[in-house]
Amino acid sequence: MKHFKTLTSYLDYIGLPRPEHPMLSVFNSKGEGYLPCPRESSPPITNDCYAISFKKYVEGNLNYGRTEYDFTNGALVFIAPRQVLQWDNSMVFEQKGFSLTIHEDFFKGTPLGHQIKKYGFFSYSVNEALHLSPKEERQIESIVENIEIEYQNNQDSFSKDIIISQLTTLLKYANRFYERQFLNRKAISNDLLDQFKSYLNSYFESGQLQEQGIPSIEQIAENLSVSQRYLSDTLKKETGKTTTEHLHLLLIDEAKNILLQPNKSVSEVAYELGFEYPPYFSRLFKKKEGISPTDYRALYKMN
Repeated sequence: MKHFKTLTSYLDYIGLPRPEHPMLSVFNSKGEGYLPCPRESSPPITNDCYAISFKKYVEGNLNYGRTEYDFTNGALVFIAPRQVLQWDNSMVFEQKGFSLTIHEDFFKGTPLGHQIKKYGFFSYSVNEALHLSPKEERQIESIVENIEIEYQNNQDSFSKDIIISQLTTLLKYANRFYERQFLNRKAISNDLLDQFKSYLNSYFESGQLQEQGIPSIEQIAENLSVSQRYLSDTLKKETGKTTTEHLHLLLIDEAKNILLQPNKSVSEVAYELGFEYPPYFSRLFKKKEGISPTDYRALYKMN
């Protein structure tokens, strides 16, 4: 897999103009030309840059990880360093669009360097690209224009701070718009929650828990065709609990049933639930229930 360490080498590959700054590129077509991209199918690639782009799709596909971006109505696309990209077939976009490409080193030593890693939309399943209303488009475009003005002016000691400030504002707006998108897609979120529970119930009932151990979050997300971050964010939004917390609750519920079966030690219950180390199961049970598995069994027998 080809990896691009520098901003310039990556932009050369995808057909964008060489940057005026070694770690920052701003390209805004403003309706005067098509937003460039590889015209032929490409092998998977990675790079060391963040990218924020607004594009309207005409034809072709952009694969980001295992799925595809949907550009039908115009979408903000967020790409993080070292994420896998691949173009299938030639691609053409409408004339209006912009692309901000920033090497990760540009953020070092700034508050945004830490904050940017917390924005879930950089690691979402790509079919959850951020779709904007006309009003939201204008808000984002205004910020990009301010960044572009600073980018094209002579760089001075204030330039980086000003650009970082504008990027911070852009990401805060994006976060707000994603919140709106989550609310508008509540039915989809509920469906994902149902799929999540259904998958785990099938996993438990089929005996895979005993044979393969506790499923990893990566395994669960892959089976549901979403990213780990998107799965966790969706469950957290809908239920207040993360993927791991939900998994632990289902394990504890299953443990309660098995603990009440006669002639089974706590260690046997732990192994049956896929725990490699019984003490870890006991600690988790006590953390969630407030009493140990042994005490839970004794309490039930007393009742």
